[in-house]
Amino acid sequence: MEYEEKRYRCRSIVKGSGEGEAIVSREAMCFYLCDPETGTVIEKNHPLQGRSIAGKVLVLQSGKGSSVVQVDGFYQLSVKKTLPAAIVVRETEPVLVSSAVVVGEPMVDRVEADPFEIIRDGDWVRVDGEAQEILVRRPRA
Repeated sequence: MEYEEKRYRCRSIVKGSGEGEAIVSREAMCFYLCDPETGTVIEKNHPLQGRSIAGKVLVLQSGKGSSVVQVDGFYQLSVKKTLPAAIVVRETEPVLVSSAVVVGEPMVDRVEADPFEIIRDGDWVRVDGEAQEILVRRPRA
């Protein structure tokens, strides 16, 4: 099978890197509403409800929730090793950023193209916060 690969510039928010299958949500997310044991989103009516973010590259609109709730959610996922491999966020906000910083979760934003247009569920994605680059790979059609 042949693959198509494209690279995109981005801004590093939390340095580090991660790679894996993409999981995409055009809605904001509260990490407290994820099951720490599995990384499964348990927020009712969220587009990712019932799906695990563990070890995946999460493409996300933004975060939501108070600082205590969001940090605790990140911390619980970190302890159980069910955090995403990396996060690509469209809209940064202080609570999401500070939560990622606390646990060292690789996070980028300001992708040179709309992340919802260039990354689809199931794509293989590598986020490199040091090089400020995202690599997206998918099978050729």
